[in-house]
Amino acid sequence: MAGHSKWKNIMYRKGAQDAKRARQFTKVGREIAVAARSGLPDPDHNPRLRAAIQAARAVNMTREAIDRAIRRSTGADGAADYFEMRYEGYGPGGVAIIVEALTDNRNRTAAEIRAAFSKNGGSLGETGSVSFMFERQGHIVLAPQAGDEDEVFEAALEAGAGDVVSDDDGHTILCAPEDFGTASEALEARFGNPREAGLIWRASVVTEVSEDKAATLLRLIGDLEDNDDVQSVAANFEIADDVMERLVA
Repeated sequence: MAGHSKWKNIMYRKGAQDAKRARQFTKVGREIAVAARSGLPDPDHNPRLRAAIQAARAVNMTREAIDRAIRRSTGADGAADYFEMRYEGYGPGGVAIIVEALTDNRNRTAAEIRAAFSKNGGSLGETGSVSFMFERQGHIVLAPQAGDEDEVFEAALEAGAGDVVSDDDGHTILCAPEDFGTASEALEARFGNPREAGLIWRASVVTEVSEDKAATLLRLIGDLEDNDDVQSVAANFEIADDVMERLVA
């Protein structure tokens, strides 16, 4: 998912995260409520809730907002019944895409996701049509100033990480899903709130995308991520750095 990660890093530097903060809070809050409802409303005994709270802290959600989202899982504060949906398909250039959503109206969300694919030269497939090209992993991103490369590398391995990549954009730590809660808590205690934290689909097969297809592909991913029901989008594209910079300039 190198291309997708590179794009996300460039957009972060350009301030896109601030522009989407309200939407982030809505999505993270919805995940917390669903996670709490799926098990105990106690993060110490609910790994999914623990991961959702870590993701909330990564976007600077307040403790009060987190607690309110947990209360919604009990039926308080106007809670809605959300369904977990996963859509798989192909974008321009044959790029594999996985979309995860939490929705209170499956027909509406399916129609909107299908329309986004169709409008941008993609097509939806059956469940399992592209997920075999990805693996589920814990994903933690620290800002560059959180620590030097050696310090972060050593701390991440001690916390149970399986891979660490440091560059000008920051430190990306990957781990097994079952180790995510422990690793993220250990790294947060040492380095502070991460820039990103959560479970992702990481591509094991990468598709090179030409410049003439890249703009449409990024527009498709942007449209999907702007949908309030969409929790995450994973794609297996690779775009040359100079092309990526021109596209997001």
